[in-house]
Amino acid sequence: MFIDQVTITVQAGNGGDGCSSFRREKYVPMGGPDGGDGGRGGDVVLETDPNLSTLIDLRYQKIYKAEHGKPGRGQQMTGKSGQSRVIRLPPGTLVKDKDSGELLVDLNQAHQQFVIAEGGDGGRGNFRFKSSIQRAPKKLETGWPGTSRTLFLELKLLADVGIIGFPNAGKSTLISKISNARPKIADYPFTTLVPNLGVVRLEEGESFVAADIPGLIEGAHTGKGLGHQFLKHIERTRLLLHLIDFSDPDGEAILSRYHKLQDELKRFSPVLSQKPQILVATKADDPQSQKNIDALQASMTELNPAFFLISSLTGEGIQPLLWKIKEGLPKEGLSEEEQITMLYRERET
Repeated sequence: MFIDQVTITVQAGNGGDGCSSFRREKYVPMGGPDGGDGGRGGDVVLETDPNLSTLIDLRYQKIYKAEHGKPGRGQQMTGKSGQSRVIRLPPGTLVKDKDSGELLVDLNQAHQQFVIAEGGDGGRGNFRFKSSIQRAPKKLETGWPGTSRTLFLELKLLADVGIIGFPNAGKSTLISKISNARPKIADYPFTTLVPNLGVVRLEEGESFVAADIPGLIEGAHTGKGLGHQFLKHIERTRLLLHLIDFSDPDGEAILSRYHKLQDELKRFSPVLSQKPQILVATKADDPQSQKNIDALQASMTELNPAFFLISSLTGEGIQPLLWKIKEGLPKEGLSEEEQITMLYRERET
């Protein structure tokens, strides 16, 4: 199960109360106040764990509390601080305030930590209020309450390349051939219901991360089909691989699908539509695909000079495509090594 949105409540620990105490020892006159301060409440800390790939662990537990600070004691002893509560999340998680919608933090690095709710300070004991005027104060402070807030967590996958296309374009088959990902593959639409992530290795020291995004349909930007539930996952990618099924006997439908998907990207996010793209005609092993290439290659190359014909079944054209992807990845942003490090553990083949 893939869970990419969840709402939780976090409650930091309250500070412990200060202590009102007086020193009473034999042969020690005028012992005076010696009440210690209360301990500080524990924080609620968010930490990214690259071994996690969904928010499913947070689906069934909605409230996370840190430990309260302990009260102070006599002999100026400070109470024990409360233990912090650590919540582990997958890299790529956006943390927003549920009430205001404000983005609080973008957890986009491995082992990144962020204090999302601070524990309350401990109250002062009566020793703190001793002065030349007030020799025997009984005053003490109660501990300060910890921060409480409701969070909306949203996971956006971190990948170099997003593989997009209409249903049955061959996305899952391609990512299964070029990486360690093992998605479900079948000859009917919407076999992919969750994004699949895979590490593509070209040679030693040369690799990138690809994400197979579930099939989109016309109207996806409004939520139709799997809609914007998964469109958002390609916002973080650096390059898009647009796959089109060229085995369709209707050549005009091939061009139409290209323009429809581009329109969906633009309607969902103008920034998304401006990402570098490579256009890929799939199923080259089908005789009909070669006929369509002969008829449409000029038109497709005019739409996108980076145009490739591949067959995931026979392997035709895949290796040149992979090197083109590697060359076409924008250099700005996180380095490849940082991207790989922060991403999820490779699945065993």
